[in-house]
Parts: sequence; structure tokens; C-alpha cells
Amino acid sequence: MNEIVDISSFTKFQKLDIKREDLIHPFISGNKFRKLKYILKNAKEHHCKTLLTFGGAFSNHIAAVAAAGNIHSFNTIGVIRGEELESKVESNPTLAFAKLQGMQLHFVSREEYKNKETPEFKNKLTQKFGDFYSIPEGGTNDLAIQGCAEILTPQDLSYDYICVSVGTGGTIAGIVASAAAHQQVLGFSALKGTFQKEIISKYSSNKNVTLLDDFCFGGYAKIDSQLVRFINDFKNDHNIPLDPVYTGKMFYGIFDLLKNGYFRKNSSILAVHTGGLQGIAGMNKKLKKKNLPIIHV
Repeated sequence: MNEIVDISSFTKFQKLDIKREDLIHPFISGNKFRKLKYILKNAKEHHCKTLLTFGGAFSNHIAAVAAAGNIHSFNTIGVIRGEELESKVESNPTLAFAKLQGMQLHFVSREEYKNKETPEFKNKLTQKFGDFYSIPEGGTNDLAIQGCAEILTPQDLSYDYICVSVGTGGTIAGIVASAAAHQQVLGFSALKGTFQKEIISKYSSNKNVTLLDDFCFGGYAKIDSQLVRFINDFKNDHNIPLDPVYTGKMFYGIFDLLKNGYFRKNSSILAVHTGGLQGIAGMNKKLKKKNLPIIHV
């Protein structure tokens, strides 16, 4: 079950609340729970027994599909980007978790992975694994948008701004589709560029949305000691953990915008915590190798 937490104490002119979607489920948290809700329902209605999806070494989506498959009695297959990872499964927290949940891991080269949407690649997978229900990388499709549209509820109508971290664009597309006319949706891209605008416009004509990549820290899954320090300070101050790929960058951005007067005075802000906390363990291993400070858990 999620909850709303008020962390407005540090800001004088705005109200800032956090919607704790990360608390929905211990293994299928936040936006991954929302994205998979109707996908799993559809797979069951079509009597599918096997789910197949795609992701990288620290993918929240891979971990969530593996856990969901285990809970709902689906076989699961994860097509993983990077052949070199096959010998490193046990030392990779995300892949080790997925394997523990019963997911069969299939490793392909990074070059081959680029062709994952082609008919030829999918035919090879069918020949190897038989029939399966395919879920796209990151989980974004029409059914996922339907689930993410349920993140906002009638109780959230009082907020002027809705903030959310952005990856493939599915989560923010659902939020934009369900946001009220008076609400401004602010998306914090976890990677360079704002290509997600195309996904958003596909599912909603709502124009009250702004995408920012100013706080991506150089690109997807990139991080430095400044961001680690912010995440640790946030945990100490509010007792709420943030992940380094998505929500850490979003809250860093929100705090920076508050400091620089971006939000209207006396406005109310709702920041959606989309989860992703399983990725902290893997990121800490990378940080240790670089002799950088680690994220406190």
C-alpha cells in the first residue's frame, strides 16, 4: 500500500508531498507494479504460460517481471544485454535475484540486442523457447499506460504540480493522461534527451507537461559523489530511500528548482516515488570499484 508523506518543512512557500509508490509491493514496486498489472491480466486471459522480456544488468523491469512471474505462476525468460554478464550472474544482485525467482536468463551481445524488435530476432527466440508472451523492455505498452494512469487518484486533485522521474516514458504518459486540467506534470529524465515526448503525445492530448534532462548527471545510470551525498542526506533527513538512477535525480532536481524559484508561491507539489530501490546494491558495487562513497541502505 502506498502513502503520502509531507516533506515541506524545508521550503517556505510551497507544499511538497511524496506519493510512496515504492511501498506497494516489496519486489514489484512502484511503476513496475502499475505497468505489469494489466499486462499480467491480459497474459492470463490468453492462457499464456511464459513471459519473455528484455533488460540490462541492473534492470528494475527484469527484477519485477521475474518476481511477478514467480507470484502468478508464469515461466519467465529474461533476454539480457551483454554476453559478458553470463559468467557474472551470482555477483550481480539484480540478475541473481531474477534467477532466484525462477527466471531463465538468455544473454545476447550488445550488437544483437539492438535488433531485439526485428521479426528475425523474435523468430530466433520462438525457435529457442517456444511460444511466449512478449513484454517490451521497460514494460511500456498500451496496457502499461493504462496501469500507470491509476497512479493519480481523486485525492490528488489538490496538487498544482505532479513530478515524476522518466525512463522510457510509459509512467509519465499514464500520469499525463490522468492529470487534471489545472495540474502541471513535470518529468525528470534519467537520461539525456527528451525523446519521451513522442510517447506522451501518443496517449494524451494534455499539453500541461514539461520534460527536463538538466538533472540526468550526464546520462542513464551515471552518478557522481554529489548525487550520492544528496541521496544519503535525503535518507537521513526524511527516512526515505531514493534510487540512484531515477528518484535520486528527480528529487535533486526538485530541490534545485525550489531553491531557484521555479514553482509558484503557495503552490502544492506531489512527487511520485516510483521505486527502483533494488538497483542500489548493484550501483554500490560500481561505486566501490571507483572508490566513490556508497549509498546508505
